[in-house]
Amino acid sequence: MSDDTVPIDESPADRIAAAIAKFGEPTVARRAASLLAGANEGEQFLLWVGGRHAQGVLDGAPPLYWPEVWGARALLYAWDDSAASVVVTGLHDRAWRVREMCARVCLARGIGSVDDLAPLLLDSQPRVRAAAARVLATHEEARERLTPLLRDPEKDVRRAVREALDATR
Repeated sequence: MSDDTVPIDESPADRIAAAIAKFGEPTVARRAASLLAGANEGEQFLLWVGGRHAQGVLDGAPPLYWPEVWGARALLYAWDDSAASVVVTGLHDRAWRVREMCARVCLARGIGSVDDLAPLLLDSQPRVRAAAARVLATHEEARERLTPLLRDPEKDVRRAVREALDATR
């Protein structure tokens, strides 16, 4: 691979590991947070975080919310504490995929308060409710808020809540 080649067909974890090796973890994390916040970090960085799918966007597919999702996902693999506030802000994004990914980052990085995350338990998207339940189960004071989700109309949400509660007992 030449110095400017991005391994777009590798997994997200492998692409971000390669980006960290090339640019350093703080730089990758700060740029990923910037992307999550809606900034343009350039085509090459978009390829690092989005891979083959980002190439589609660069070739003309509508970006929708994907750059923000990829920025958040990169924060699962590269971290800098300065990204925390951007992730918490992303919990309120209009795009449910961004909200879900930010909840996943909150779980992985141990960030986000009960007050930040509890509104997601009422989200219209089951995947967001499930992600919020997983992270809120790690907050002892919030576990009772998960009980109503054991009767959620979506089986995957009920399962996620049960697994999250069982894992934290």
